[in-house]
Amino acid sequence: MSLGLSPPATVAPGLPRVLEQRPSSLWGDAWRRLRRNRAAVASGVLLVLISAIALAAPWIPGLADPAVQNLKLGATPPSYAHPFGTDDLGRDLLARVAHGGRISLMVGLVATLVSLLIGVTWGAVSGYRGGTLDLFMMRVVDILDSLPYIFLVILLLVFFSRSLVMLFVALGLVQWLTMARIVRGQVLSLRTQTFVEAARALGAGDRAVIFRHILPNTLGPVIVYTTLTVPQVILQEAFLSFLGLGVQPPAASWGTLVSDGARVIALFPWLVIFPGAALSLTLLCFNFLGDGLRDALDPRDRRDVA
Repeated sequence: MSLGLSPPATVAPGLPRVLEQRPSSLWGDAWRRLRRNRAAVASGVLLVLISAIALAAPWIPGLADPAVQNLKLGATPPSYAHPFGTDDLGRDLLARVAHGGRISLMVGLVATLVSLLIGVTWGAVSGYRGGTLDLFMMRVVDILDSLPYIFLVILLLVFFSRSLVMLFVALGLVQWLTMARIVRGQVLSLRTQTFVEAARALGAGDRAVIFRHILPNTLGPVIVYTTLTVPQVILQEAFLSFLGLGVQPPAASWGTLVSDGARVIALFPWLVIFPGAALSLTLLCFNFLGDGLRDALDPRDRRDVA
């Protein structure tokens, strides 16, 4: 006896199974594409390893104190006891490179964070409000961008102080301009989208619309630019160290180690080779990782975009 119920719908065997799959999210698709980029993945692993060694240096046997001197030993080339050799004061160069990495990475990350806080906020407000306020804020960016940024950093360090905190602030204050332009452009294209109008219709204020709905959709370009800004800041700190305006003794960064070694490179070349290699490898890894993230987060390469 039939109850009049229709049989359950079945998928025709000839249809491709890809139609049964839900479109992947932007982040899930980006992660899959990033994993296929071997250079970016290897760079990320190396950066984690370098950061772990630098952070754990005070607790690693043999690297705990980079300031221990042995004047009788003096400058010696790499050996089993001192893999990176020692400097003219008998200090172990491996320990100094490990501790110098702590400061160089901290300068790069903190100064980049300062630039992100200023640039993202400035660009988001400018792009969202538009009109006269946007015109004024962007003209301020144009004026500051026309000034030599390294000159501004030098002025800040000379007239205020050469402390590590001031170095963070000085480098961060000149790096936010490009970030502000990037975020403003993204906000201008997002503020007229349907989800933003829906948020306004539900009573969301300007602050909630900007920070809850618009800024999360700009994370792709922001993350990519961040990975490219960190090596720029580290390189700028190294340049300032050559001028004597970077990290001040007794602390040392990779830049100060290269600067000190450059004075005696003809006699003790290992004093430049090892900190220079650590600096170059870190910058290279950040650039490879940034390129990989840029390709992975490019929406034009997504497979579920028509």
